[in-house]
Amino acid sequence: PVTPTRRKRVTVTARLTGNRLLSLPGAGKEVRRFTLDARDSETPLEYEVGDALGIRPTNCQDLVAEWLAVTGLDPAAKVTLEDAGDLLFAEALHRHLDITRITHGLLRFVAERTGDRGLRKLLRPGNAGELAQYSWCRQAVDVVSEHPVRATAQEWADVLGRLKPRLYSISSSPLDDPRTVSLTVSVVRYENLRGRRRKGVCSTFLADAEPGTEMSVFVQRAPHFRPPADPATPMVMVGPGTGVAPFIGFLDERRARGHRAPNWLFFGEQHQATDFYYREELSSFREQGVLTRLDTAFSRDQRAKVYVQDRMREHGPRLWSWLKDGAHFYVCGDASRMARDVDGALREIARRHGGLGEDEAAAYVRRLAADRRYVRDVY
Repeated sequence: PVTPTRRKRVTVTARLTGNRLLSLPGAGKEVRRFTLDARDSETPLEYEVGDALGIRPTNCQDLVAEWLAVTGLDPAAKVTLEDAGDLLFAEALHRHLDITRITHGLLRFVAERTGDRGLRKLLRPGNAGELAQYSWCRQAVDVVSEHPVRATAQEWADVLGRLKPRLYSISSSPLDDPRTVSLTVSVVRYENLRGRRRKGVCSTFLADAEPGTEMSVFVQRAPHFRPPADPATPMVMVGPGTGVAPFIGFLDERRARGHRAPNWLFFGEQHQATDFYYREELSSFREQGVLTRLDTAFSRDQRAKVYVQDRMREHGPRLWSWLKDGAHFYVCGDASRMARDVDGALREIARRHGGLGEDEAAAYVRRLAADRRYVRDVY
């Protein structure tokens, strides 16, 4: 979702100083705000609102131990990684190898060693749906546990991919404190088909870390995703769930700069009682006049589900008026459904309240994007 620039990536050491639970008891999700402090780093942390922060996690030691148990290998076995040189197998599992993701390479390797027809079927072209269903609630170690394979540590090191950094939208403004950065993260925890606990690599790396833990981070620039530079330009933000993350930073930035243009946020989640992230901060923005309008859509609080795109349609005449006044329109969050539905609602508003035909409305939305007045950070 974040467009990289040619600027060299600089890795900075930061300490975890904040771990605040945003979701309340009874929520179906665990959503947290993490704050990292880089004031002690030799290299300064330089970012702008709209950027993302890359976190370089390590794998959970319990999962490393499970991998060693399932493969029956010696943790002190030597392996060679192209980007890390010679090291112990246990260290490779902990810091360098992606030991959670089910890849085609892993399935192919296990299928070849075991001769399992079911795994071979999953790898057939056009079988993406069945593969996705198989991968649901499983991790790589579950595949090996269900289909035991005799292989050397080096063979596993060659099959498993490299552990990659995770990117999270930044939820703070450097104008508040240039040495700290905050993130809004949905923490992934679930049980596999046998009732064994599984968890996301980076979200729980953050959530379960002790205060003060040092982490390697870097800034991924997003020069296209910035609040309006003109203090008089209105801003409309659509950020359901953790998609609200960058917009907390946007509002912080406009407040710090003294920009007085109107700002409008559409926020949505499942339940108002448990999932209204940043409720206090948003109320404060309203009281200070930074946030002009706040419209919420809590989908499970009534029989008929309501989403942010429905709220957009409800306020179509006013939203069209804001766009005609030059407002910039931002979307952050789920690309598979939400962003598509919001785009459709935007076109519908242009037709219904702008008097445009279908082709004209589509051209209008394309023009907004070309003029960088319609910007998305979706994933």
